[in-house]
Amino acid sequence: MNGKVALVTGGSRGIGAATALRLAGDGFDVAVTYVQGKEAAEEVVRRIEALGRRGLALRADSGDPGEAAGAVERTVAGLGRIDVLVNNVGLGVLGPLEGLSLDAVDQVLAVNVRGVFLAAQSAARLMGEGGRIVTIGTCMTQRVPGPGGTLYAMSKSALTGLTKALARELGGRGITANIVHPGPTDTDMNPADGPYAAGQAGLTALGRYGTADEVASAVAYLAGDGASYVTGAEFAVDGGHAA
Repeated sequence: MNGKVALVTGGSRGIGAATALRLAGDGFDVAVTYVQGKEAAEEVVRRIEALGRRGLALRADSGDPGEAAGAVERTVAGLGRIDVLVNNVGLGVLGPLEGLSLDAVDQVLAVNVRGVFLAAQSAARLMGEGGRIVTIGTCMTQRVPGPGGTLYAMSKSALTGLTKALARELGGRGITANIVHPGPTDTDMNPADGPYAAGQAGLTALGRYGTADEVASAVAYLAGDGASYVTGAEFAVDGGHAA
């Protein structure tokens, strides 16, 4: 993959950071976006560079239409091209249906749906043959185990339809689009030793949380040459949450 460039949105921590580092290890130059975690994003870039690849940290709010699309353009300006877009950034707002404010609805849809669409649209304009669009969904598109997840599940479910449509739209140009659905994953936002971890782990067939590296491995496969005949697909990396 030497010479190829990937953009990982929300790449300063968690699944995004693990994905950025895995892609760098596979030979990609990698740009990552962040909103507040500047120091964390810069540390990811240092680790990318330690692997012998170029890295770029971009402050970009995916909830802002111009910044969502602009991150792709800035990646091309800074690293020369874009071959892989990983739509990792996402916003989770959980709570009873009746208590969800219009502001919360607008914010979640702006980040989780509109921002992903605009980034994919921008990437499609700039990618050549062999491009890859990989989006991070959630196991809650397959199975919602309890109340409180209506808004989040709705927003992430929209990405499945987007992915399948992108596969049809871009397949003639040799660009693939796929979606990865993580289950409970050990990150600082949802730690495996957190107060709700036992219940979430118990919903999986394996009885445990996944790791960010396990999700990153699936993304890396879809970003690589070995997945050139895979498009419009959903990949569950959920420990059997949907089984």
